[in-house]
Amino acid sequence: MDNMIVSVSPHIRSNDTTTTIMRDVLLALCPALIASVVIFGARALLVAVVCVAACVFFEWGFEKMCKRPNTITDLSAAVTGLILALNLPVGIPIWQAIFGSLVAIVVVKQLFGGIGHNFANPAITARIVMLIAFAGPMTTWAAPNFADAVSGATPLAQLGAGESVSLASLFLGNVGGSMGETSALALLLGGIYLIVRKVISWHTPVAFIGTVFVLALIKGGLTFGVAEIFAGGLFLGAIFMATDYSTTPSTKSGQLIFGIGCGLITCLIRFFGNYPEGVSFSILLMNILTPYISKWTASKPLGGVDA
Repeated sequence: MDNMIVSVSPHIRSNDTTTTIMRDVLLALCPALIASVVIFGARALLVAVVCVAACVFFEWGFEKMCKRPNTITDLSAAVTGLILALNLPVGIPIWQAIFGSLVAIVVVKQLFGGIGHNFANPAITARIVMLIAFAGPMTTWAAPNFADAVSGATPLAQLGAGESVSLASLFLGNVGGSMGETSALALLLGGIYLIVRKVISWHTPVAFIGTVFVLALIKGGLTFGVAEIFAGGLFLGAIFMATDYSTTPSTKSGQLIFGIGCGLITCLIRFFGNYPEGVSFSILLMNILTPYISKWTASKPLGGVDA
């Protein structure tokens, strides 16, 4: 008994680290990146490389300036850069992509204390800031396979106008839109990989996508419902941004509530707003509610009392 070591919880040990988790996320994003290059051409790869490099540089530079420990090896900055890139049109000016990387890393992440301390998803917030600051370039979409040709409308805009869209094109990605949101198949493959690897749980993505599908089904029928979940950035947001560890609830019931809330807000914006897409705004708004959801859904320890 004299050799017994008693320590505080948790007692579960795991080989998972921030680096291994972020590496898995990068691997899961590869199908979407490859699809974007196939669909929009080599400039998609350029935008992705610029965003990743800029995010890593800004993280290194800010931490160097503030004399903080260097964290670029945990790959979280690279993940933020790639997710941001996949949220951008392929024709975005390079300097604007760098500006978005600065907002994501310095303003949203590092000024709040770094990884695990930011209240909102860095890539989502940067995209919204860019949408407000650079409305023209952020809503100018390249047609598939012809990066210098501009399509008239995204599938969401067509659905909002009552036009029909090809479900096969939406699933495979042969449509206009942001670099990484067009191919539902590529995003789905990445999501399955993350769930199998237990990097994320199914609760938030299924609740998010399921809520949008049910509401769209009620509004416009089966074809409309399927088109709504394949179109826009729903899969990208639900799988890769609404599952961020530090900005979403840690409890399973909280994740379900978070996902349903994201789905409701997305549909409100898509169906009744002037902006055809609502995924980014819904995730950001629910990020703000995350501390409250986590508190409401926290389990009480056996024998515990309310604080």
